[in-house]
Amino acid sequence: MSDRKETKAAQIARTLADRIVSGALEPGARLRQDHIAEEFGASHVPVREAFRLLEAQGLAKSEPRRGVRVAAFDLNQVREVAEMRAALEVLALRNAAQHLTPAILKAAEEAILEGDQARDVIAWETANRRFHRLLLTPCSMPRLLAAIDDLHAASARFLFSAWRSNWETRTDRDHRAILEHLRRGEVDAASAVLARHVQWIGRRPVETASGKRREAFVIEG
Repeated sequence: MSDRKETKAAQIARTLADRIVSGALEPGARLRQDHIAEEFGASHVPVREAFRLLEAQGLAKSEPRRGVRVAAFDLNQVREVAEMRAALEVLALRNAAQHLTPAILKAAEEAILEGDQARDVIAWETANRRFHRLLLTPCSMPRLLAAIDDLHAASARFLFSAWRSNWETRTDRDHRAILEHLRRGEVDAASAVLARHVQWIGRRPVETASGKRREAFVIEG
């Protein structure tokens, strides 16, 4: 029984996390225990456990007399993720560089083209994440890569929050520069571009579902 509850809780948490990251559930939105239990055909026990899992991920926050809500984020939190990504991705790239094959670099170039041709933010984020994963995975450091994956999920949340609509097609010159440096064996130069790339933070005004305007911050890389 306990295992089934844990499995149900993980399933609920994963689904809600996807909605939060994609922006379908906006910062401040209330997570209603009764509604979620009904949706998933579950008792309140796994729902409460799912809320705890979301809080541990920084995606939800329990507030006295206000219940559990989708956690908001501010510029300081975005900067923290950007700085952590810079440190960890450079570490991974330096350990991966000697294992990058022509096939991997070709696949990374294809990911750049996919990003250039993306017609919405979801397609762009998918291509962007693929580019980074292709170059970093050969480091063969699973704990490091898992931490980077978590940071990319946070980056995706910032990105979707800012660009749920009015997507602007873009060309990623940093990705091309990183790739060219790696092809020439210039790991220090590639690492420097990568560190700068993932620390670039943009901002733009967005309209919430309730019609209010707020400023969103986003890691562009």
